[in-house]
Amino acid sequence: MEHGSPTRTIDLFGLPITFELSTSMMIILTCLIVFFTLFFMTRKLAVRPTGKPQVLVEALMNFVRGIISSNMAWKTGGKFHFFALTLITFIFTANILGIPFMFVAPDAEHTLWWKSPTADPTVTLTLAGLMIVLTHYYGVKMRGFGSYIKEYFKPMWWFAPIKFIEEFTYNLTLGLRLYGNIYAGEVLLTLLLTLVTGGTILGAVGGFIPMMIWQGFKVFISGIQAFIFVMLAMVYLSHKVSEDH
Repeated sequence: MEHGSPTRTIDLFGLPITFELSTSMMIILTCLIVFFTLFFMTRKLAVRPTGKPQVLVEALMNFVRGIISSNMAWKTGGKFHFFALTLITFIFTANILGIPFMFVAPDAEHTLWWKSPTADPTVTLTLAGLMIVLTHYYGVKMRGFGSYIKEYFKPMWWFAPIKFIEEFTYNLTLGLRLYGNIYAGEVLLTLLLTLVTGGTILGAVGGFIPMMIWQGFKVFISGIQAFIFVMLAMVYLSHKVSEDH
């Protein structure tokens, strides 16, 4: 079943700019969920934690620290700890939002309102583009402009065009990998949901169990994709800020 996308166009200095309302709404919802979840889990911090929320947050922080430490010295990578923590929680939450249910408006275009925001290539490529900008910024800031630029001409000057092209391919692969996995999962989930709600008993019985299994598997995939995105982001960041790469 084809779904429509709710859009709104505004005029900005004479230029028409179109917003996809469902994606914008789900991004805001993801940010609110991440913020309030971590806020309430850490509002009663203690040196010796007695509650499960703080233990879970500390376990997540140690997990993210392990990702960073496996790619660069902690003295260098420690400053990116909270950034990586925010990134992995945001991506994982965004990935799983489309799992519980998908809300489709009962109109002629079957407008899809509720979905995973990372099932939109604009979102994932924007995240990848943000990482590109940040890695260049911190590379220049921590190593100096001259030392940073010299890396593009090593070991020979004619390596520079290849390394410049690599910047664009990295952005595409990092963003499209996340988009492809989440979008494919939602397409299959939509097909199974259509089978369950198709009106036949055989279809409902035959589609319900696979749909439940796929929802559980999609949670696993969502976690793996969040981990891969952050891992690759830290690998690329380490190449830019470390002198030994």
